[in-house]
Amino acid sequence: MTRSAGGGAVPKGRSRRNFAGTRPVMDDVARLAGVSKQTVSRVLNDNPAVRAETRESVLEAMRSLGYRPSRSARSLASGRTRMLGVISFDAARYGPASTLTAINTAAQEAGYLVSSMALDTADRDTVVQAVDRLSAEGADGVIAIAPQRRVGRALAEAHLDIPLVVMDNVLGDDTPMVTADSRGGARLATAHLLDLGHRTVRHIAGPTGWTSAERRAASWRETLERAGAEVPEPLVGDWSADAGYELGRRLARDPDVTAVFASNDQMALGALRAFHEAGRRVPDDVSVVGYDDIPEAAHLLPPLTTIRTDFQEIGTRSLRLLLARIDGRTDTGSHQTDTGSTTVTDPVTVIPAHLIVRRSTGPAPA
Repeated sequence: MTRSAGGGAVPKGRSRRNFAGTRPVMDDVARLAGVSKQTVSRVLNDNPAVRAETRESVLEAMRSLGYRPSRSARSLASGRTRMLGVISFDAARYGPASTLTAINTAAQEAGYLVSSMALDTADRDTVVQAVDRLSAEGADGVIAIAPQRRVGRALAEAHLDIPLVVMDNVLGDDTPMVTADSRGGARLATAHLLDLGHRTVRHIAGPTGWTSAERRAASWRETLERAGAEVPEPLVGDWSADAGYELGRRLARDPDVTAVFASNDQMALGALRAFHEAGRRVPDDVSVVGYDDIPEAAHLLPPLTTIRTDFQEIGTRSLRLLLARIDGRTDTGSHQTDTGSTTVTDPVTVIPAHLIVRRSTGPAPA
């Protein structure tokens, strides 16, 4: 048996009801603990001004009554909804989907809910409407997975009045940005193939206007130029295996092609099929490198050499930066590349890329 706030006995199994037979509320906790409602609110919000013995008395009252604070009660007490908004594009792709999963996990651990909006188009009106909706829902802050330049421009024009963290885009102000090191990853991929003796490297690029695709293509070109290698015209795909297959068929018809760097693993997968159908052995006749290290990459035939992107870290780091902004803190960003780590004072955080060597790459054919 336990005692109710009114002093009467309450049978076990009924502790989630107060003496009036309704679900316990904050006033019930305050009466049982012998404190004010404001003190209960301070305990709920981890206010350090509450004495340890008072905090324990309030927590014991909560346990005794089976009190569970509602989200609305927390919101009224703290001035926050404890809800975060996420805007994403092309959410079915491996990278955005993995990042969104990481954000949801980190938010749950921090006691926040996530309201996600997956947009099909990246035009200005659609982006502004999404921002307005999340703001109207009371989001404490927003993370925008913004892989296209026009999304960045739309976000800049939206004038969001709550904290914002952006992925893969720079808004031109002090908005924190988290991104993978696409330049460093492309450099690792291209240099790996050159180090194997290939005279040059063909590139299956991602679509125009995507920041990661543009950075990878630019770094691929710069790496070839620094090595004094020929810089062939890149072939532009749309991230899909179908595009990789069609472009791979074009490359397979050229006997001088011995090395290919694809801007993501799906396009590399399509290229592998094209080379196989053309009788071009991988890696004996042509080497292929992908990007992202999707879970299936290690199980392809042959297993795919690729660049690993830590989407878990990208999502978690973005969530931390947003919570810091919500709390009024400005965290220092950190540029991290394959050559080391440098602390900087701008709001850009770069997550390093790693080369994963498997059996789809080998020495250039004699």
